[in-house]
Amino acid sequence: METLKEHIRSIPDFPKKGINFRDITTLIGDGPAFKRSIDLLYKRYKDKGIDAVVCIESRGFVFGAALAYALGCAAVPVRKKGKLPYKTLQATYALEYGTDTLEMHEDALKKGNKVVIADDLLATGGTAKAVIELAEKLGAKVFELAFIIELASLGGRKKLEGYQVYSLVTYDSE
Repeated sequence: METLKEHIRSIPDFPKKGINFRDITTLIGDGPAFKRSIDLLYKRYKDKGIDAVVCIESRGFVFGAALAYALGCAAVPVRKKGKLPYKTLQATYALEYGTDTLEMHEDALKKGNKVVIADDLLATGGTAKAVIELAEKLGAKVFELAFIIELASLGGRKKLEGYQVYSLVTYDSE
């Protein structure tokens, strides 16, 4: 996995002082590295009977859709409130200052669907927890949550206790 880490750019003090932003655009901008990330995820899920990959806006779309394509299963987008055109379910979650709301089409998953939830980054786990809520409201079974990057010091894995979490690259500090 260290080879993937070499393709992730760190940008100090972005978006604010004290944050070390992990930029995946350099990973997806390198064809062989991007392919390797999807191949690693594909290898993990190829024989698991996954019905859908639930892709979290917006960078999760990049990895989740590519994984769904490789698996030959559905890609289900989860978006910020007001961005999806059909009837939706909503889940609201806490941010550092306030709340945010995510939506999924109410017909995006069927009862019993086995799903992987995919995003680029696991930080505090709030977004992922909200997406679990949406998938489970529709009767889907969350097989695992897949991330390219995990910021272990922010404790997101703890917030997702009871669910399998898989990350390709882990940073001990943000």
